[in-house]
Amino acid sequence: MQIKDLFQSNRPVISCEVFPPKKDTDIASIYRALEHICALAPDFISVTYGAGGSGNVNQTAQIAAHIQQTHHIPALAHLTCVGASPMQIDGLLGDMRSKGLENVLALRGDLPDKHAPAGELPHASALIERIRAQGGFSVGAACYPEGHIDCPSLEADFNHLRQKQEAGADFLITQLFFDNDHFFRFLDRAAAAGVTLPISAGVMPILGRSQVERMIFLCGVSLPSEIIKLLHKHQHNAADLQKAGVEHAARQMEDLLHRGAQGVHIYTMNKPDIAATCMGRLRVL
Repeated sequence: MQIKDLFQSNRPVISCEVFPPKKDTDIASIYRALEHICALAPDFISVTYGAGGSGNVNQTAQIAAHIQQTHHIPALAHLTCVGASPMQIDGLLGDMRSKGLENVLALRGDLPDKHAPAGELPHASALIERIRAQGGFSVGAACYPEGHIDCPSLEADFNHLRQKQEAGADFLITQLFFDNDHFFRFLDRAAAAGVTLPISAGVMPILGRSQVERMIFLCGVSLPSEIIKLLHKHQHNAADLQKAGVEHAARQMEDLLHRGAQGVHIYTMNKPDIAATCMGRLRVL
């Protein structure tokens, strides 16, 4: 099933994200987690392009195929283009197709060095065009409610977003954010800029202080006062902080759906209990 068709229904699309284990970890660990996550029946599950940016696309396609073949849930395989040649991308897409995959999330990927050349496919829009040239795939792309950290302005960011749409993207999934007002302001600005694609809101539960600090540095997300107070209150108790962080994410997702979000994408960190808590709350709305 192509994910673009899910957004044509009259209900929000609820999805999850998982990541491949590191190379020195038994891949069976993600399959065990997927047993529980798939039992929750999300509309689709995305699989990132390697753990921690390792770019292990073989595991990405393998895990995505397992989700579809074993659990009969549509899978969205991430694919990055930075440093890759068009021929390499075509080969990876051919492998995905041979595994029965028909949904791809097209991403630029992180530059290994900000001053290094990005290669023949320097932007996600170029990758989207390449995927479209292959035919047969539903293509998703990323968007950034607070702007991409490398983008000089919001205007430039929306220009890039329109380019992704014009290149043939079918739907968008946002980077994580902690303040829903940022998301809904982004929707208004995107519509004003001529972006008409369905947009699913990406939400990541807080599991620890170091995680939040890393997201601020890597993604440029801002923290609302509620999150700052939560971090302060539970700074000496990791278990309580994680519990409070998951509860905050669940409330955030409830609010997103109450206010009309077309979809919610749960960054599960491969933890079935997080997916179960969040989806349990969303299913009763």
